[in-house]
Amino acid sequence: MLSVVHLDTAQDLRGGQRQLLLLARGLQARGYKQLVVCPEGSALEARAREQGLRLFTLPPHDPGQANGILQLRQQLLAEPAQVLHAHDGRGQALAWLASLGLPVRRVASRRVTFLPDAPARHRFIYGRTCHAVIAVSEFIRGLLVSSGVPEKRIELIPDGIEIPGELPTPEARRRARAAWGFGEQEFVLGHVGAFAPEKGQDIASAAMRLLPERLPQARLLLVGHVPGAAAAKIEEQVCGPGDSVRLLGDLEDLADFFAGIDLLVMPSRAEGLGSSALRAMAHGRAVVASRVGGLPEIVEEGKTGWLVPAGSPRALAEAIVAAASDRARLSQLGANARERARQFSSDIMLARTEALYHRLLARP
Repeated sequence: MLSVVHLDTAQDLRGGQRQLLLLARGLQARGYKQLVVCPEGSALEARAREQGLRLFTLPPHDPGQANGILQLRQQLLAEPAQVLHAHDGRGQALAWLASLGLPVRRVASRRVTFLPDAPARHRFIYGRTCHAVIAVSEFIRGLLVSSGVPEKRIELIPDGIEIPGELPTPEARRRARAAWGFGEQEFVLGHVGAFAPEKGQDIASAAMRLLPERLPQARLLLVGHVPGAAAAKIEEQVCGPGDSVRLLGDLEDLADFFAGIDLLVMPSRAEGLGSSALRAMAHGRAVVASRVGGLPEIVEEGKTGWLVPAGSPRALAEAIVAAASDRARLSQLGANARERARQFSSDIMLARTEALYHRLLARP
């Protein structure tokens, strides 16, 4: 039985942590022995426990992760693993230090888009401290290569999503809209993402302020965790006067949300791939996205949605008006989007990751 340890050091539950859980559930169904290593009190700890995954928690208030490294090494000595998969950058460093000299294959997932300020350090981290780097998009792969990571160590495995068996029903659409106080006359835009500058909620909000005369029925719903301390400030920044923009908070089940919206907007300033866009596409929704990062790899201009320049509320507003002006075309783009999303199913991600593990273990 193959033994895999997954490691992630984030406190919040974002795209990377959801991918870890998706992968772990799939491997669990295939009989893998697994352990999820994460900070004590993190959102990942709670979710992994709910899903019946074995846990090893890192101690809180641990400057430099010194105690966590020591405790993880003791765990790896007591219960040897064959693969140690780090799902974030800090976790990659921790995994390397905790497993130095141990017969384990180290894998690192890379999904962030920032360029390293010290390329030599970057080359060392990804070229020497792990046996393989998973890039979630061609864009990320290009960044790794340009900063000196050996190409032979890079494996392209896009994030995966679960494909719903059916498209949203008209009843699900009516139910979702009724809960929001909307009918069929509103043109409902959705945005899913953590409230961080790179996700572009402020751009979406600015675009909404350009629409009242041309598309007065436009409404924008923002889904994502809103930090309590910053809630009032965020609401003031993105909502403004009136009721055209609303914060829905964090939603675990997005099926009803996708059923109720007409279009997903993703005006990101940076994006490794764009799993939120893929999830909307799997529910038959077209997407307006920024032409940045990995988004052009999943959103096809004129076929599954629209691509607009990053940081341009006006370009985003124009694309929204175009989408609302031809509902038949919008419906067709949504159908195309669902077919495109099938190419990123979680089964494909799982099979490629599993194959990578086995290839690494087969090497001397």
